[in-house]
Parts: sequence; structure tokens; C-alpha cells
Amino acid sequence: MQKNQIDPVTGLDYPDPDVIRVEDTYYMISTAMHFFPGGEILRSYDLCHWEHMSYVYDRLDSTPAQRLLGDQNIYGKGMWAASLRYHKGIFYVCFAANDTGKTYLYQSKDIEGPWRKGYIDGFYHDGSLLFDEDGRVYIASGNTQISVVELKSDLSGPLEGGLNRVVVNDDGNPQLGYEGAHFYKINGRYYLFLIHSLRDRWRRVQACFASDSLEGEFTGGDVLNDDIGYCGQGVAQGGIVDTPCGQWYAMLFQDRGAVGRIPILLPVTWEDHYPVFGRKGTSAVEFTVKSTRPEHRYTLLVQSDDFRVSQSEMQSKRKYGSYGLKSCWQFNHEPDLAHVFHDHALGIWRLENGKVCGNLTQAANTITQRMFFPKCSAEITVDGSGLKDGDHAGMCALQEYYAMAAVTKQDRKFYLVMSGVEDVDGCKKNEITYECIALDSAVVKIRLEVDFTNGKDEAVFFYSLGTKGAGRIWRQIGIRKKLRFTLGHFAGCRFGLFSYATMQTGGKAGFCDFIRQDFL
Repeated sequence: MQKNQIDPVTGLDYPDPDVIRVEDTYYMISTAMHFFPGGEILRSYDLCHWEHMSYVYDRLDSTPAQRLLGDQNIYGKGMWAASLRYHKGIFYVCFAANDTGKTYLYQSKDIEGPWRKGYIDGFYHDGSLLFDEDGRVYIASGNTQISVVELKSDLSGPLEGGLNRVVVNDDGNPQLGYEGAHFYKINGRYYLFLIHSLRDRWRRVQACFASDSLEGEFTGGDVLNDDIGYCGQGVAQGGIVDTPCGQWYAMLFQDRGAVGRIPILLPVTWEDHYPVFGRKGTSAVEFTVKSTRPEHRYTLLVQSDDFRVSQSEMQSKRKYGSYGLKSCWQFNHEPDLAHVFHDHALGIWRLENGKVCGNLTQAANTITQRMFFPKCSAEITVDGSGLKDGDHAGMCALQEYYAMAAVTKQDRKFYLVMSGVEDVDGCKKNEITYECIALDSAVVKIRLEVDFTNGKDEAVFFYSLGTKGAGRIWRQIGIRKKLRFTLGHFAGCRFGLFSYATMQTGGKAGFCDFIRQDFL
């Protein structure tokens, strides 16, 4: 029996979660945004501990923006709020991508894939699929006005003459109207779980509306308005799931500042066929969750990496993603593999600068890992000996207002810089170099420490030269940089390993011995 309190589940940025159970196994999917591979599915046997299971896609449509060509990108867009369902032996993943304006439908007989790509005609914001007992299929979606649309039997688009109606609306909400639909039929009744904000101030609130029929009136209201004691940030948007023993739980998320939106688990009970979240809509409750496989040992969602991989290890779909890296890594955008080189035997990750770009956010082939709440750190050894003038290679705290420490080459000499983006003159974002030091060697070990405790949201960089092991000396470079969660990227801050050129292509950088620590 796993004793638990309402608290962050993964400590990592997995927003807009949707959860299902298939026999004794729980699966969860969340928003992927601009990261590739995308559509990450997690697995659990107790709803508290999670591990990577699969990615749904390596690429979407390989548009110029998805590939970071020129100055184009899909920050703050990409895949949002997927719906995960299992019906008659088939897994379904449905989501809309805000850069292409399309609704995607992936299907597989195996949760590990391969996944067959398709589309649903139309754009269904935060769509949620429902397979009814009579064989009909519906999708609930929308923002402020929530619609239920009946789909064709092959799910390719709306059924001509089928149900298509607005069932709930939040017109006039000056903050956030209803969205984030999660659609269920439970014991003969239809339930719509939604997120919105309080009207008098920004705060996420969970709501539920129910009806005895899809043609009838959906009635209900807010079912959770609580910050679980954290900085006034509400908890909302996500799915509900039952256990084999008939207990119910909700997996929602809470804003935790720059680290992102973290899943929150809480119990759900039923009174008069209506859900009660926590204890009468508050988090003042302790509860237990029973594991279906208590002997199972979970693989960490984020990990250190020596970049050494044997051929036998690479055959594991779960441990190693489609690009040959551990599954805990994702590229910032769709990668250009012609400029990526992985020496599995020596444990070196090499990047070649195949494009000239203005700053870090347009750097191709940046690999990322989620940061951990409340504190975490990472170290990396960077070999910049192959850089050309104007190149930068190093580690960053990746977000719109990023911070980075990088080896750079200027006038044939090597330097280490700590830089970041700040608002200038109130609104214009500029990259500022806070400190620059000359290097005798192009090989540097960089350390990044981040503290998200109670909204502190600070990153600080250190570097080390020469001495190894316990005798290593670390020196701070630059400032304590304030991090910010913004709609510009709409994703939690991540560790990123990058190399980019500002003057000419062809420069190269090597990375080895990524070591991270996470602190509760």
C-alpha cells in the first residue's frame, strides 16, 4: 500500500495529462509542444511512480518551422493536450497542433508502437475522444464554448447529420474560459471535466458537467478550487481513472513557476452520481494508492548519461528513443541528423553547426531534459576545440528568457561566456553577456544549478578547469539569472546541450559525461 498526500507526482513538467488504465497498467500522455520525439507515454502501476513507455511520433509534418529553418520555429505551438484512449484492442492518441492547424489521430495495437498516423478533418482544440457502447464515437473540444461532435466510424471527420452541439460555455470570462476537455461515460452518464479560471482573478479551477444523454442539458460547476498550499496556484486540467478495485483518482496539474506544470494526483469519490475531488473540493485529505505490481522497479524519467550505448541496448524501444539517445532526451525541435554524430563506444555526443543563426533558440539539434522541482543541477564536459569564430557550445536553462554558459571562439581565441535574455526598455528581448573569461583550453566542465523553491526560479552557472574528481574546483561565472515561465515557449525550463554558429557553418563541438542531481 503506497501512502500518499496531494503533492507533485513526477516533479517534472508534464502538463495537460490524460490517464487511462488497461487491466493492471496505467498510461499517461501530456502536452509535447515543440519537442521531438513527441507524444511521450508514461507507464505506472500505482499512479504515483511513472516511467517512460513510448513516443508516438518522431516527426509530425516536417514543416520549415518544425525543423527550425531560418528564423522559423514552433515555440508555444506544436502538440497540445492529447487524448489517450483504448478501445477494442486499439490505442488511440488524438491531438491538435497549433502550428499546422490540424487534428492528428494515431493508432496502434501496441502501446510501444508502431503508431499509424492519420487526421481528423477539422481543428479540435483540447479534444477528448469518447467511444460509446452503441459503437458511435464523439469528440468534445473547444475554448469557452465546449462542443460535442459525432465522428464518422473511421474517425476521419464529423459524421454528416450527426450530433454537433455546444453543451457548455463560459462566455464573458475575462481570464480563461472552459477548455481542456476530458470526456467520459460512467455508469450510463456523460461527464465533461474542464479547466477555467476564476473570473475576478487568475487561478486555475477544475469544473465538471454531467448529463444523462448527449442531447440533454449538461449541468454542474466547479469541483476543485484549491492551491494545495502552494503560492496561490490552482490545480486543474486532466483526466480521471479508476483502479481495478473501483477507486477513482484524478491526475491534474499545477503551475510551479519556471519549472513548468507538474502533475498532481488526488482521490475522487462520488455523491449522487457526481464527482467530489479531494475532500469536498479541497486538498485537505490523505489517501492511499494500491500498486498492482508492488515488486516493480521504475526507470527514472530523467537521468545522467555517459552517452555510451551498446548495440544490444539500442534495441530497447523503451530505454532508447528513435534517435539513439536515452528516452529521457528530446530534441528542441525536429533534428537535422546530418549534423549529429554519436560515438557510442567513446561516449561522445557531437554536434556540427549546419546553419547560421542569431541566438540559442534557433540552434538546431539542441537536446533537452526536463528540470526537477524543487531543485536540480547538471554537469557536462564541453570540447569546443572544433569551433569556428562566432560559434557557441555549452549548456543552457532553455526557455524564452534563457540562460547559458558556453565555450565560444572569437578572433581564433577561446572564451567562456555566461549569457541570458532579458527585457530591455520594458519589452524588447535582448541577449546580454554577463561575464566572459579567456580560456587556455577549449575543454571545460560546466555546471548549472537551479532552484525553483517557492517561485525562486534562479539559475547559476559554474565552471571547472584541470583537476578532476574530489579535488575539482568550481568557480561561478556570471549572475544568478531569474527564470520565467512564459507563453512564448509555454513549456517548463529544461537543461539543454547546444552548439550554434553566428558567422559560418562547419564548426563542431563534443559533449560527454552528463551528470544530473535532483533534490527534494
